[in-house]
Amino acid sequence: MHLSAAERALLNGEGGPAAAMAMRLVAAAGGLLGAERLVEITSAHVDGCLYHGDGGVEFAERLVEGGGRVAVPTTLNVGALDLLHPARVRADAHRAAMARRQMDAYLALGCAPTWTCAPYQVGHRPGLGEQVAWGESNAVVFANSVLGARTERYGDFLDVCCALTGRAPLYGLHLAEHRRATVVVDTSAVRAELKRRPVFYPVLGTWLGLEVGGAVAAVTGLPQDVPEDALKAMGAAAASTGAVGLIHVVGVTPEAPDLETALGGGEPERRIALDGTALRSALDRLSTTRSERVDAVAIGSPHLSLPEARRLRTLVAGRTLRVPFYACTNRAVLGALEDEGAVHDLREAGVDIVVDTCVVVTPILPDGGGVLMTDSGKFAHYGPANTGYDVVYGSLEDCVASAEAGRVIRDEGVWA
Repeated sequence: MHLSAAERALLNGEGGPAAAMAMRLVAAAGGLLGAERLVEITSAHVDGCLYHGDGGVEFAERLVEGGGRVAVPTTLNVGALDLLHPARVRADAHRAAMARRQMDAYLALGCAPTWTCAPYQVGHRPGLGEQVAWGESNAVVFANSVLGARTERYGDFLDVCCALTGRAPLYGLHLAEHRRATVVVDTSAVRAELKRRPVFYPVLGTWLGLEVGGAVAAVTGLPQDVPEDALKAMGAAAASTGAVGLIHVVGVTPEAPDLETALGGGEPERRIALDGTALRSALDRLSTTRSERVDAVAIGSPHLSLPEARRLRTLVAGRTLRVPFYACTNRAVLGALEDEGAVHDLREAGVDIVVDTCVVVTPILPDGGGVLMTDSGKFAHYGPANTGYDVVYGSLEDCVASAEAGRVIRDEGVWA
């Protein structure tokens, strides 16, 4: 691997011990990945601030002790604590203390305390063609697909090393030749009415991740005005069930004004016509039980945007929710809701608002397991293994109606 003079200076300790260690790791990772050189980045999003064990805490604190400071604007993914509502997380004293130490260490490195899996909703929106280093799978897909920035899928601890050095390995989705679509997915057989509903997009993403794995797909036939939240939900589900880092939605996303451009002037390796059988299979996969019982409802993975939170407020108006209902979002959205008086309305209906974290990565759900209903493809995918709950997937309207009734209510007609 070729390193520039500035990169070699960091490697040799001219920026301090932490920067030297970070550069060693970035360069070593680049060599393993087959990169010939590094690329300068303009921002980072760090996933490694979520506590998974004491080693992660010690790593972050080692960087702090070595004088580490991020070299580019850097946002933070969710942590393991809701710092505004600390009693909400059921963690023993050791876990809570270590999770807090890990979060504090990343703040000491100069990262912004965003604590969200959706940094693009709090103003972190790199532009078309910008080279960045983002962790968190849904954020990676969103940056590449919706914003047109360029990032690979950076794992815990490599992400912060990129942030400290301002560099990332130049490989994969950082390079134009690897951003060309190799699979074309035609959704024209899906009813237009269904494609207008938010409930469709997590299912589409679930199917896409299972079908294409890590390939880059160009999706045709979706509405030209598909909302950003729908693209967010699709990308999050595709990154959960597969290794998807980039989706070209033809006519919608920046690098896909038309199919020819998305394909880079070449021919695809595969063409797939999405049909009802495949879609129904993906829908069924998102539920792990046929039970009509509901013990909790959780939404907000990725974190709820302000429009989604406003929609929730409208749906719960005049209702009393009979089962625990968790809505995960970020502090910026919470602040906007407080300004609008919506927080009072949501809590009056029985909605628990969770910030800084989410219910699938830290123990917030009631003990004992049961059935969790969600409108999130990502929650549905990770929920059973992470929480011990079976899951039932439905629309946001279904989730609210079920929470009010205390049993599963789903509108199956939309899938006819």
